[in-house]
Amino acid sequence: MRFLLIIVCLLVAAPSLAHQLKSSVTTVLFNKRTHNIELMHRFYLHDTEHAVAHLFDGKADIISNKADQQRFVDYVESHVALQTLKGEPLTLSQVGAQIDGKFFWVYQEAPIPKGIKGIKMSNGALRDLWPSQVNMVNVEGRGKIKTLHFTQNDTWLEAKFEQ
Repeated sequence: MRFLLIIVCLLVAAPSLAHQLKSSVTTVLFNKRTHNIELMHRFYLHDTEHAVAHLFDGKADIISNKADQQRFVDYVESHVALQTLKGEPLTLSQVGAQIDGKFFWVYQEAPIPKGIKGIKMSNGALRDLWPSQVNMVNVEGRGKIKTLHFTQNDTWLEAKFEQ
């Protein structure tokens, strides 16, 4: 009888253990070779599938439909912004997107402004759908790597470069 009770308890608890943390990772690379700021957003494909179902009324196929992939890219780009520390907007251009294994990647870029001493960034992708969504951003190519964590009510965070 005890054995049966233990199995029932494990079966009831299993769904709560299976819940994944919603998260994404973005790299903001100051590329000296191209003179561009390159943004590489990495989302779990599983999360993007759930997101497009919510965003596009369950009528999207992120895996095989290029138009739906573009719709998700447009969504991400509408939720990400860069500024100089003085608040001057940096215009991001769309570079592309791809599925790579269990990830969906979105790529953007902007020219590196002369004399830039840091950036302000907003990254609200998927945070309007899931309040627990965490968007981690690594800023590279200007001294030590700076990491920004967008959680809860964060809207704009900044990374200052060492002189």
